[in-house]
Amino acid sequence: QVQLVESGGGLVQAGGSLRLSCAASRSMYVMGWFRQAPGKQRELVAAASRGGSTNYADSVKGRFTISRDNAKNTVFLQMNSLTPDDTAVYYCAVRGRPPSSLRRLTASEYDYWGQGTQVTVSS
Repeated sequence: QVQLVESGGGLVQAGGSLRLSCAASRSMYVMGWFRQAPGKQRELVAAASRGGSTNYADSVKGRFTISRDNAKNTVFLQMNSLTPDDTAVYYCAVRGRPPSSLRRLTASEYDYWGQGTQVTVSS
């Protein structure tokens, strides 16, 4: 079992920034962030492999940056230029084994999930 501790959510005005963190209790190959807005399906935001590969949703490219501190088993999501459309519960997800393709990795292929942290962007 892997424990995930998320932090960094909150309320911010449009155009502002937030940084999410997720610390895992042990090393995981893929660490990522998903989000789910009310009435919508959970969607990938960004994912990063231990080797440095990253994958982003088109809607956040150029605004969000995912990074990892592998020594601390921690993944970060720096979110800039936030808009009300970014309002959602953000979930950290991790996978122990390398995937065949980081880009094609689906939510069901992640092994463990965090409790979620609310991000609210006001207009």
